[in-house]
Amino acid sequence: MGTPASVEILGLYLIQGLGAGAIRHLVTRFGEVEEIYRASLDELTKVEGVSAAVAKRIKAREYIKDPSKEYDSLIRMGGKMLTYWDPEFPTILREIKYPPVCLYVLGQALFNRIPLVAVVGSRHPSNYGERVAKTLSRNLAKNGLGIVSGLAMGIDTCAHEGALMGGGYTVAVLGSGLDRIYPKSNVRLFGEIVQSGCVVSEFPLGTPPDPKNFPIRNRIISGLSKGVLVVEATKASGSLITAAMALEEGREVFAVPGSIESMKSTGCHYLIRQGAKLVEKAEDILEELSIAVKEPTLSQTEDQERGMLTEVEKKILEVVGDTPMHMDEIWQVLELDPGELGAILISMELKGLVKQLPGKLFIRSG
Repeated sequence: MGTPASVEILGLYLIQGLGAGAIRHLVTRFGEVEEIYRASLDELTKVEGVSAAVAKRIKAREYIKDPSKEYDSLIRMGGKMLTYWDPEFPTILREIKYPPVCLYVLGQALFNRIPLVAVVGSRHPSNYGERVAKTLSRNLAKNGLGIVSGLAMGIDTCAHEGALMGGGYTVAVLGSGLDRIYPKSNVRLFGEIVQSGCVVSEFPLGTPPDPKNFPIRNRIISGLSKGVLVVEATKASGSLITAAMALEEGREVFAVPGSIESMKSTGCHYLIRQGAKLVEKAEDILEELSIAVKEPTLSQTEDQERGMLTEVEKKILEVVGDTPMHMDEIWQVLELDPGELGAILISMELKGLVKQLPGKLFIRSG
């Protein structure tokens, strides 16, 4: 059997109640899409996932919207349709339990050429979480990994921005149609991703960002990725659902530790206790995925030269020297909140600016 035409598969996809699994079974059973339409009601209902009501809709070609017009609208946007049977369809995504049969794509579909890692987390992260997500995504991108996330506010946005900062490839998976950018504050970022990476969705054009769509979207985020990195998440976060999906599909799960005083870190600490790999730097992920390090994490000197230090970080580096200094001494000298200082020191350790010794002692690194 040849590869079914995208618009023909799209037609089946736009029949209400006909799921992706049933479409795959139909194609396996009948081969050509036209043969599916020619089949009798009895033949159709013998296929797994096809009810009598759905079989009648197939026979009547009762679409929720015109497949040809939908396809033409996507092409006019500069997009393309990838079906489960297309060579460009992500091979890794075919491996999951419930793969989609249609992907609407804007940008460069390099899924089968670049290994991907998902970076997800809180929609309302701390400054620490934002910095860590950007830094790790940037360094992973510089080492040849693509970054997958959901274009949401917070960690998702930082992950995409970090990948772009590293000159890398990033994939945004939407919980809406490609023409319904959400949140609207990310319209500019959406455009940048289309230029340097790609935006994908399995939802028809015009689909609004309804809450029910995001768990569906999350399985594609994890399904496209060799592993999922969680940066700041509560135990009730949707990011932990994405991590659970990754585990079910045999993918790696990574988590960044945070302050024990921060609710935003409870989900990450839970994952670490459950066996997720603790991540302090990009090399931790590259090593776990057996990917050679091309470009090590930026050193302290390079960070300073690039003007990437915050005022607080500069003050800490003025206090912390080559002699180990206890965390309590640091916050007393700088009059910082202990919880805030802890988060900042972890961030500085991730950047390679300071090194933590046993007993909450810190020295300058590099």
